[in-house]
Amino acid sequence: MKKNRSKLVVRILLAVGTLTSFYFVPWPIVTAWIKPLPDTIQQQVNAATDMGFDGIIVYVDEAGKEPGFYAAGYKNRENKTPADPHSLFKIASVSKLYTAVSIAKLVNSGHLTLDSTLAFYFPELNGRIENADRITVRMMVQHRSGIPNYTDTKNYWVHPKQNDKERLDLVLDLPANFEPNTDFEYSNTNYLLLSMLIEKVSGVSKFQYVKENILEPLGLKNTYGSIKDVDLDDVMSGYYVGYENDLKTDDNGVMLATAQDLGTFLRALNDGSVFKDQKEQEIYSSIYRYDHTGLIPGYQTIARYYKDIDTVVIQFTNTVNFNGYNWSLSEINFNRIVKILREK
Repeated sequence: MKKNRSKLVVRILLAVGTLTSFYFVPWPIVTAWIKPLPDTIQQQVNAATDMGFDGIIVYVDEAGKEPGFYAAGYKNRENKTPADPHSLFKIASVSKLYTAVSIAKLVNSGHLTLDSTLAFYFPELNGRIENADRITVRMMVQHRSGIPNYTDTKNYWVHPKQNDKERLDLVLDLPANFEPNTDFEYSNTNYLLLSMLIEKVSGVSKFQYVKENILEPLGLKNTYGSIKDVDLDDVMSGYYVGYENDLKTDDNGVMLATAQDLGTFLRALNDGSVFKDQKEQEIYSSIYRYDHTGLIPGYQTIARYYKDIDTVVIQFTNTVNFNGYNWSLSEINFNRIVKILREK
């Protein structure tokens, strides 16, 4: 009798465990992942609106073909304005690619050295940023400095700072997260400091340096340094789940670009045409990556190049939720587009 009762208890516990596991399964992700793959990219782009994205833009550059432009949902949901594949979009951390290229160019031209320290270039930060006398330019580019990330400060996105000085002030005098070059931790503060460094050694603003040395040589005219530099009507609206207001006008200190401009830059980065010579490209290859993603409230960007199909794919989605499956769904949608391209 006791034996039978024990078996019954085990069965009940297994049943409860199974039901509990089903309850915690991320069904939105599973559903998006297992759906049959559509025949066309536009069909997959349309499906993104069923995943909770108000609007989406996709740009595809397959070598030897005319670029493909795709959009679905809204550029502005309040006015029911359809998504425009040529809209400007806040590319967030994807701008780090432009910063890293700029660093490589300045090293190649002799204006910087990768192994000089933060304290060497900014003596005033010695003692204000722990290990400033041991953190090198290379470590900052590679997120191996240990400098705390200013966007990780409590409630940062509730009241984001309006300029670089205010952003840097958030981490001054804080202890390092780890000893220099002993670990990796993504930190926006690294790239804030690198932007300041570009300005110090070049004598112009970071974006002006990018414009003169990257954008203009590539013929890119739809990339900007700030929301203040553009016509707001040209910018795709951005939304955060549970917050009704349009986030388009927020000045996050990030670059904006059309999908085509970003895609053209990404191809030039990967084929080497953004670099002055092979030495410059080798410097870049030694310090940073060749694709990137970006995420701020209201704006998600995925920018990748696939060598096996010689194709650049850019995806912009304008609805964000830090607490849900939002980012995973954007990745699933993107990966399904790439799969369609591979199966063509």
